[in-house]
Amino acid sequence: MLEIKSVESLSEISELKQQYFSLSTAPLDGMWHFGFAPMSAHFAFYENHIPVGFCCINGEGYMLQFYLSPRAKCQVTELFTLIAEQNCTVIGRVAGAFVSTAENDYLSLCLDNSSSFKVNALMYQQNKLQNIETREPLEMILAGQEQLNDFVSFAAKTIGAPELWLLEYFGNLIQRKELWGYWCDRKLLATGECRLFDDYQTNYADLGMIVAKSERGKGAGTRVLYHLINQALKQGLIPICSTESSNLAAQKIINRAGLSSANRIIQFEFSKGEGRCL
Repeated sequence: MLEIKSVESLSEISELKQQYFSLSTAPLDGMWHFGFAPMSAHFAFYENHIPVGFCCINGEGYMLQFYLSPRAKCQVTELFTLIAEQNCTVIGRVAGAFVSTAENDYLSLCLDNSSSFKVNALMYQQNKLQNIETREPLEMILAGQEQLNDFVSFAAKTIGAPELWLLEYFGNLIQRKELWGYWCDRKLLATGECRLFDDYQTNYADLGMIVAKSERGKGAGTRVLYHLINQALKQGLIPICSTESSNLAAQKIINRAGLSSANRIIQFEFSKGEGRCL
């Protein structure tokens, strides 16, 4: 019989996580899976006290990850529908899901259970065959711990991110030497992130940037991205990044830098069912 339990330590499902990432046909978004997922609630599926799968639900009730091992005896479609229709008392409310088009099985399950869906973001990867516009990269400075508050204030003002979250997020990037800043007249005008993966997707580097509104439209974004791409290539890594589907300006910058988009992140909405509970 299948049993669903809350996961106290992610080490309990590390092997299942490895299997989950190995099934994707392209690298998954670093921010979603290594920024947001670890902060979300995880639930493991057990058969005879052995974990055979898991799911991950964020604070807003959206599923971010779902996996059931082929060795499991239960039917994956029945289990997913039970969860999507909010008939699992352990997991509770599930409003919808975020899933990459590079996750075929998970995507199909979401399509079968959704009431509506829309494209949330575009996923990009370096395309060596594409002709790119050549520009000199910005000379960016690796961030130090003494600059943490400057980065937090800049990001909070520019993109409206919460300061408490930024303190932890940027603090971690600084410690890992994965954050750069572009300064002019002692003023921070752009940030760049080259995030490395520790356990999965270790042959990729996930890039991110924020550019001050005063510098947009002047080519600064493209030059920041070139700097980050160079940092990834120096380490023998393949650059990847993502941007919201509505951010047309960022999409142009990324295309100019030679990255192409073959996959999307889809946001699904589920409707509450009236089936049995588990």
